[in-house]
Amino acid sequence: MAFSVSYFSCGEAIPIITHLEVLETNKMISEFHLDVRTITMGISLLSCCDSDIDRFNRKVYDRVCKCAENLVRTGEDIARTYGVPIVNKRIAVTPVAIAGAGCIGGPSAGPGSGRASFVSTAAALDKAAKAVGVNLIGGYTALIQKGSTEADKALVRSIPEALSATERVCSSVNVATSRNGINMNAVRKLGHIIKELAERTKEQDSFGCAKLVVFCNAVEDNPFMAGAFHGVGERDVVINVGVSGPGVVKRALEQVRGADFETLCETVKKTAFKVTRVGQLVAQEASKRLNVPFGIIDLSLAPTPAVRDSIAEILQEMGLEHAGAPGTTAAVAILNDNVKKGGIMASSYVGGLSGAFIPVSEDHAMVEAVQAGALTLEKLEAMTCVCSVGLDMAAIPGDTPPETISGIIADEMAIGMVNQKTTAVRIIPVWGKKAGDAVDFGGLFGTAPVMPVNGFSCKKFIERGGRIPPPVHSFKN
Repeated sequence: MAFSVSYFSCGEAIPIITHLEVLETNKMISEFHLDVRTITMGISLLSCCDSDIDRFNRKVYDRVCKCAENLVRTGEDIARTYGVPIVNKRIAVTPVAIAGAGCIGGPSAGPGSGRASFVSTAAALDKAAKAVGVNLIGGYTALIQKGSTEADKALVRSIPEALSATERVCSSVNVATSRNGINMNAVRKLGHIIKELAERTKEQDSFGCAKLVVFCNAVEDNPFMAGAFHGVGERDVVINVGVSGPGVVKRALEQVRGADFETLCETVKKTAFKVTRVGQLVAQEASKRLNVPFGIIDLSLAPTPAVRDSIAEILQEMGLEHAGAPGTTAAVAILNDNVKKGGIMASSYVGGLSGAFIPVSEDHAMVEAVQAGALTLEKLEAMTCVCSVGLDMAAIPGDTPPETISGIIADEMAIGMVNQKTTAVRIIPVWGKKAGDAVDFGGLFGTAPVMPVNGFSCKKFIERGGRIPPPVHSFKN
C-alpha cells in the first residue's frame, strides 16, 4: 500500500515521508534490525516545587502520571500502524536536585539535610513509571560542574540507596563542562558512590551501577538512558525520539566493500539520512497523537546484544579484524561524523547525543573483541574521543579502589572538557568478580566481560580535590 505523511504550512500540505521511503524502510526493519529505540517524554517538575517533601512527592507522581498516561499506548499504536518497532517508552524529568531544592530544610526533610527526602522522591518516580508502564525514568540528577548546593549534595549522597531501592529510576551527575572545568571534589565523591552502589546491588551483579552516568557537557534533550533528564531550558512537556540502526549501516557498507573512504563516508551519510527519516515519521505522529510538542530526533547508533545489530561489526566491515585494532579510533570518527551529517540533512531538529555509542556489554562483537585481547579499557578511552558519548557499560573488577574509579572518570571528563564534546562514564565494578570473569545483565544490557584495570595508584592525585579550571579555548564570548 502506498502512502505518504504530510504536515500543513500556510494551509498547504507538504509531504514529509514518501511511500518509496516507507517501502525501503520496511526492508530495513525486516532484515537489518532498524528500530526506534525510544520515545522519551520530557516532563518539567518545576511546577511541583514545594517546601514539604511529602507534598512535593505527591505532585511529582500526579504530574508524571497525568502527562504520560497515554505514552505507552500511543507508542504501541504507532508501531502497529507503521510496522516500525518502538522498543522503549521512557520519561525524563527535571533534575530532582533542582526541582526538589525547596524541600531541603523543609518541615519533612528531617536529619541529614534531605537524604531520606530524595530517596522518597525516587520511590515516587519509580511508582509513577510503573503506573504509566514505561521501562525507565531518568532525571534523578544533579548538575554540579562548578559546585554543589545542599540539594545537590543530598541527592548525590542518596544515589546508592535510591537506585538500589528502585527498579526503573536512572540517575546522572554532570561534574564537568568545557566552560566551567571539572569539579574534582564531585569526581572524588562519585568513586565512593559507585562502589557503594555496586555493593548494595551485589546480588544483581552490581547492576545498580548500570543506572548511573557521570557526565561532562551533559545535554538537556538526550532521550537515551541512563543519562536522560529534562533540561530547565526545555518546554513543560516535550517528545524526543531516539532512532538506532547499526545493522542497516553495516548492510549498506557490505554493498561497497573495498571502496575508498570517500565512498564509505557517502554510504554512511546516505544511510543515516534514511534512518533519521524514520525517526521523523515517528516523532511527528507521537507529537500529534499526544498533543505534545516535538523536541528532537537523536540518531545514535546504539547496539544490542543481537548478532547483526552491532557497532563493532560496522568497524569490522570497514576493514578491522576486531574493534580495538590499530585504526579503530579513525573508523569510529568516520562513523560518528557521517552519521551526524546524514542526520542533519534529514531533520532540522537532530539533537541529543547523535552519533555512535560504543557500550561494551550491549554489543556482542565488542565483547568478542575484549575476549580476543584486541580491546582494552585504554583503547576504549581513546575511542571515546571521537564517539558520541563515552566509556559505557564497562565492567571492571569489584575490588577496584574508589580512587581508581575516580581517576577513570577524571580522564573521561578531561576528554570532554578539552574537546568540547559530551563524554560520560557508566562503569560497573562487579562485586566479587575479577578480570576475565563474565557477568550477564540480561535483555538489552547484555553480557559483559570483566576488563582489567591499570593497577597503579592515582589516590594522591584524586585526593587533591578542588576544581580543574577550563581550558583557555573555552572563553569564546
